[in-house]
Amino acid sequence: MARTLAHKLIESHLLSGSMVPGEEIALGIDQTLTQDATGTLVMQELEALGLDRARTEVSVQYVDHNLLQADERNAEDHAFLRSACRRYGIWYSKPGNGVSHPTHMQRFGVPGKTMVGSDSHTPAAGSLGMLAMGVGGLEVAMAIAGEPLYLRMPEIWGVRLTGELPEWVSAKDVILEMLRRHSVQGGVNRIIEYHGPGLSSLSAMDRHVIANMGAELGATTTVFPSDESVYAFLRAEDRKSDFVPLAADEGATYDVTEEIDLSTLVPLIAKPSAPDNIVTVREAAGTTVSQVVIGSSANPGLRDFAIAAAMVSGRQTADSVSFDVNPSSRQIFADLTKMGSTFDLISAGARIHQAGCMGCIGMGQAPAVGHNSLRTFPRNFPGRSGTKEDSVWLCSPETAAAAALEGVIIDPRDLAEELDLDYPTPALPQRASVNTDMLVPPLPPEDAAAEELVKGPNITALPDFPPLPDLFEVPVLLVMGDDVSTDEISPAGARALPFRSNIDKLADFTFTGIDETYPERARKLLASGGLHVVVGGANYGQGSSREHAAITPRHLGLAVVIAKSFARIHWQNLINFGILPLEFDNPDDHDRIEPGATLVLEDLRDTLQRGDTVEVRNADNGESYPLRHRMSARQVDAVLAGGRIPLLARPRA
Repeated sequence: MARTLAHKLIESHLLSGSMVPGEEIALGIDQTLTQDATGTLVMQELEALGLDRARTEVSVQYVDHNLLQADERNAEDHAFLRSACRRYGIWYSKPGNGVSHPTHMQRFGVPGKTMVGSDSHTPAAGSLGMLAMGVGGLEVAMAIAGEPLYLRMPEIWGVRLTGELPEWVSAKDVILEMLRRHSVQGGVNRIIEYHGPGLSSLSAMDRHVIANMGAELGATTTVFPSDESVYAFLRAEDRKSDFVPLAADEGATYDVTEEIDLSTLVPLIAKPSAPDNIVTVREAAGTTVSQVVIGSSANPGLRDFAIAAAMVSGRQTADSVSFDVNPSSRQIFADLTKMGSTFDLISAGARIHQAGCMGCIGMGQAPAVGHNSLRTFPRNFPGRSGTKEDSVWLCSPETAAAAALEGVIIDPRDLAEELDLDYPTPALPQRASVNTDMLVPPLPPEDAAAEELVKGPNITALPDFPPLPDLFEVPVLLVMGDDVSTDEISPAGARALPFRSNIDKLADFTFTGIDETYPERARKLLASGGLHVVVGGANYGQGSSREHAAITPRHLGLAVVIAKSFARIHWQNLINFGILPLEFDNPDDHDRIEPGATLVLEDLRDTLQRGDTVEVRNADNGESYPLRHRMSARQVDAVLAGGRIPLLARPRA
């Protein structure tokens, strides 16, 4: 039987289960990726698990998110991460070496391998023919310890590409078109597999753009074949020996099918404040712009920076615009400089920042309230930029550069006509400026065993969470709508992110983007021994994989989340830390629960172990609401124990 590429990748790593959509499977994991915003918890989890040494083929810790050392806290985290890498046998990518996803692609990505990362954009490695998934940090810690990854077998969504992108349209417009068609929930429980003749015109880095933002569709991951474009990329990185040709069998059939004629696409842009709020750039034309930022893991390639540099070369950006450039890796910054493109950017008024995520995670570059910011980033959730009342738009480098020159949103095709500008085709180097000096390899086992973890005052222990009680009679502290993101549950940004290793302090920021009184109310209730519930809408917990969005609410006494549906990674994170995720059997019941209502769940242990149906009673009005959980028996055991770590620590009979 002809097989899809996704099926081949899964089958070659399948440890248990069958490849039937919806069934739980276990996969062997070859590589892991962590970054500093989530990696400190992973290292603390490795300590809690008592790991002696990483059991993966390759594990890498990147420092790319929180690079602003405004005080001692970030430096303490970086020192802790370095010591943990030395202790556990993990590669350490120093601050300034680059954003995890493109840097991993350059140095470690291998076609046919599996990878999990404590970052939701880990699927970017699917551009090389890898099966790479974003998961919670505890899943990564378990993979580093040699344990399998458990997940529900997704459907395989085949997207056939034909034609070739027209001038002034690039890979970002492809994924924005997918979001325009299908929304942020369109890829839930699916692997997106791109195939077809249109692939031949897309470079490996073009594919990275598309695979990266498959996360915004809610997809489990995205895969591309490993073909001539992948070989050319690996050859340029002096790694052609890592190339393995991989593709779907001819005649392979998919659970879901789609077709995109690349030649029909036009420049697109996501309006504030959701990645799927898509219009054509011409529809938004004339909107004033105060900030343009180029960079991030969503447009990390040398080509993405070089084309913007070529557009602004010999010109000056509008005086009303702050034009910011975040190189995605030290290597790309070096090549950009060798090409003369850095000079073109600086001469046009650009400010060059560190090689890192920076404004994408709200670490600097926060826009002014009421001023539009155009970014080549993957997300524009409310407040993610570091400004609570922000207006962030997502677009391609071509659209961003055009706006930087004009001071308003303008279709780059119209700018080209206005300025008599030919579409730039920068001559990219055939060989990259490979430099591995800022990648610190693991210590030999005999030296690693003696390594002490370096913990500054801001690095605290993981909290201990007790088992769930058998009877709940608890208040509802929040009722929320659809598409609540993890940025809104546990914000990043320059105020909160320095406390990522201090759960008690970070908890003070929990849900403050939705209700600033939540932490105080939750702490007051918890002080009297009380737990609580929150109610969400559809796609609850979308966005970042940060498990802080489960840990800090749990620390404040959150025991149950009831929602219309959950985003995959956050759903698993809730279970990992002993929060019970329940879904409305009738989504309309969401509107029948008021903030402050008291909900009652009885005989919880027997109910969860007996089946997937749970009933909650509203003590205020006497109504009952049927709910469902989608947990396996393994997950039920974990949530009842108070999370996976207490479950693992429990004495075995």
